[in-house]
Amino acid sequence: LFLATLTYDTLRFEYEDFPETKEPVWILGRKYSVFTEKEEILLDVTSRLWFTYRKNFPAIGGTGPTSDTGWGCMLRCGQMIFAQALVCRHLGRDWRWIKGKRQMDNYFSVLNAFIDKKDSYYSIHQIAQMGVGEGKSIGQWYGPNTVAQVLKKLATFDTWSSLAVHIAMDNTVVMEEIRRLCQSNFLCAGAAACPAVESNVLYNGYPEEAGVRDRLSLWKPLVLLIPLRLGLTEINEAYIETLKHCFMMPQSLGVIGGKPNSAHYFIGYVGEELIYLDPHTTQPAVESNDSGCLPDESFHCQHPPCRMSIAELDPSIAVGFFCNTEEDFNDWCQQIKKLSLVRGALPMFELVERQPSHFSNPDVLNLTPDSSDADRLERFFDSEDEDFEILSL
Repeated sequence: LFLATLTYDTLRFEYEDFPETKEPVWILGRKYSVFTEKEEILLDVTSRLWFTYRKNFPAIGGTGPTSDTGWGCMLRCGQMIFAQALVCRHLGRDWRWIKGKRQMDNYFSVLNAFIDKKDSYYSIHQIAQMGVGEGKSIGQWYGPNTVAQVLKKLATFDTWSSLAVHIAMDNTVVMEEIRRLCQSNFLCAGAAACPAVESNVLYNGYPEEAGVRDRLSLWKPLVLLIPLRLGLTEINEAYIETLKHCFMMPQSLGVIGGKPNSAHYFIGYVGEELIYLDPHTTQPAVESNDSGCLPDESFHCQHPPCRMSIAELDPSIAVGFFCNTEEDFNDWCQQIKKLSLVRGALPMFELVERQPSHFSNPDVLNLTPDSSDADRLERFFDSEDEDFEILSL
């Protein structure tokens, strides 16, 4: 095995850093064995886009910070979970990054959407400035829900990806809302009825030769983000089994979470440990050349992934899923329903067909289960706080 690894030029891992265990390793819906698939595990991890603190990028807003060290970790985690959605959308879950190998144009298009400059769709500049509308000043720490809300707004400008982004609030996923969102761009009954619509909109980004079934599905790829609070100050262990199952689903985008100044992007688990990518490394900013290519090695974590006990996870998280087709979404719904039958697994959220009647006040729903916004929630629901007027919001 050791000799074999020396010829595997793309990876420079010390394998003893990964536990020798019979437990399966789950990475974003893929199951691996440590004993027979170490190279595959590490290649899968390395292929995820890894966004860290950067320094010396153009000033945010023209006069703001030129580095996000110390405050941008949750923004970087938001970028990572969203980048995984774009990779699934444009490259597929089976795509792998191999050092030194020429990548396809779509890969650089995905990467360029996150580069640290003001006109990239999901740059730190865009996230920080869009966050001002969510009540976050530039340089302020975000919670998982805030970064999810900001990414949803930014995705509306990304016509290339043409994503439907849904953030399920109040621990409830409403299937009817999602179907309406994913089909909202397609007001006509079928492809033949709308010859005037541009093919890239009508055919959901598929090339002309794609099958008729794909053309007629008229479903915008779904990014589903579910902000959750799984306990008060620490995670309730009754949720742990359900959380593990989320990493087993083929639609998994992973989980973002953590306490202020220590947010991580969780991509899988082994045994009782979560596997994650850590943004807390400061690297110099990278610029693309005129052709859109850029030195990309620093966007791939080429050392063993970090691990931590699931019990140490901060209870404020956001779970992500990607459903490229309506079939994917229907399959995901079936898996969630089956999960509610697993013994010892407390559901983290509810899946319902229609919006419950108690979903009434959108202002309440937009206040978040973030630890960073807990004080706002507390003030909002504290009827004894006479100095606080809801109208002043």
